[in-house]
Amino acid sequence: MVTAKYLAKNFDESPQCEDPFDTIDLLDNETVKLENFPNLNRLGTLLLNNNTITHINPNIGEFLPKLHSLVLTNNRLVNLVEIDPLASLPKLQYLSLLDNNITKKPNYWLYVIHKLKALRVLDFEKVKQKAS
Repeated sequence: MVTAKYLAKNFDESPQCEDPFDTIDLLDNETVKLENFPNLNRLGTLLLNNNTITHINPNIGEFLPKLHSLVLTNNRLVNLVEIDPLASLPKLQYLSLLDNNITKKPNYWLYVIHKLKALRVLDFEKVKQKAS
C-alpha cells in the first residue's frame, strides 16, 4: 500500500516505476478534486476517506482502468450528478460514499446502482441486482 507521503516524495522521482501501485492510501489529505492522475493501469484500490472532495474528473476511467474499489467516505459530495464520472470506471465493484451529503438525497441508492452497473457493494452493503 502506498501513502500520500510516499507518493509526494517518490512518484515523480521514479519514472522507471511508472505503474507500481495496486493500492493507494490518500486518507486525511485535504484533497479537494479527484483528478490529475497519471495512467495507473495496475491500481485496483483507492482510499480517499476524510478529505474534502467535491469534484471527480469526468475521464477518471481513462487513467484508472482497473480500479475496482473506491472509498470516498467522509468527503463533500453533495449532488447525485457529482458521482456520474465514476461510470467511466468499468471495473468499479466496491464503493463507499458514507458521510457525504449525497447519501441523504432522495433515491440516492437507486441512482448510484443505476449509474454504476458493475457495482456489487455500496456503502458496505451488498447490491442486489434486479432479476431480468
